[in-house]
Amino acid sequence: MRVPPLLSAVTAVVLTGGVGFATAGAATGDSTRVFVPSATVNADHTVTLPLHRGRSGDQTVWFVVTEASDSAHAATWRSSVSQKLGNARGTTAVQRVTIDHDGTVVFPATVDFSPDRVISPGPTGFPPAAAVPGAVGEAGYSPLVELPDGAVLNAPQLANTTGRADKVTALDVTGPTVRYELTDGFARGNPVEYASTDSSDAGAAAIEDVTFAPALNAAPFAGGDGTDSARASLAAFTNGKTGVGDPDRQGLNSALLGEGSPLNVLAWTPNQGRYSPLWDVHLSTWAPGETPTRQTEFARVADLAEAGRVTAFPSGPWGASGFIVDCPIIAQR
Repeated sequence: MRVPPLLSAVTAVVLTGGVGFATAGAATGDSTRVFVPSATVNADHTVTLPLHRGRSGDQTVWFVVTEASDSAHAATWRSSVSQKLGNARGTTAVQRVTIDHDGTVVFPATVDFSPDRVISPGPTGFPPAAAVPGAVGEAGYSPLVELPDGAVLNAPQLANTTGRADKVTALDVTGPTVRYELTDGFARGNPVEYASTDSSDAGAAAIEDVTFAPALNAAPFAGGDGTDSARASLAAFTNGKTGVGDPDRQGLNSALLGEGSPLNVLAWTPNQGRYSPLWDVHLSTWAPGETPTRQTEFARVADLAEAGRVTAFPSGPWGASGFIVDCPIIAQR
């Protein structure tokens, strides 16, 4: 069993959450808007997605597609559009795949799903006392793939002969479909549900229970949130309010203490041009003397940082922490 490095002092992100049943399209009767056309959001806090068969070496791999870098490929794969993914084209953040004569996608690298995940909270929750991811990408693995025509897809691998991702709750290779756990957060002031699949940091991958994919960190560029970057901004509080049922509860510390999702704050949604599923994590710490309150807008967190009320973790100027989590937004409530 491979054991990646334990968490450094600056890593983190998300656990799980949920949403009511809905399918893609317009807002439903329960006001849920599903962004990924192929997705069905279930009442048990999971999403059902089409499962695609691929190959890596002599292994069959199973993957999903949640975003494409242009509308034509998004229509083909029934995914969201994230034009910013095209900015990763030609970098080591993408796998350059080939297509067999029968249409099978052939990946240069895959994932080892066999390791045992280790996660235990620290004295205040975050940072954790121990964190070892339960899935590790091979050298060169990334959930981002560049097709022969240059389009970039977000295509996380979720199963192969070594096992399957821990957040997979059901896998039907005859369907073929997969059921995957969702995580609660906020974007633009609204509750959202997203599917966390990979992280470029070992500790963050352990906390989120997703695949460790260090190649992702080559996606341009840390601190970049504009249309010239492949990333979008996310704030993750490290010392938010704790207490199940407290209306201000939020933070990685709370999540590691078993109180629920950390309720991370995402800057954009898939209907906006600056959206990307590659979240540039800003670990956010309430300054000494500040009373934590629940935040739901990234711009507001930035304002708090400018006022000195929020800092980096564990201190210092607030900004990008230097790692990515791949978390496609599936739905908004």
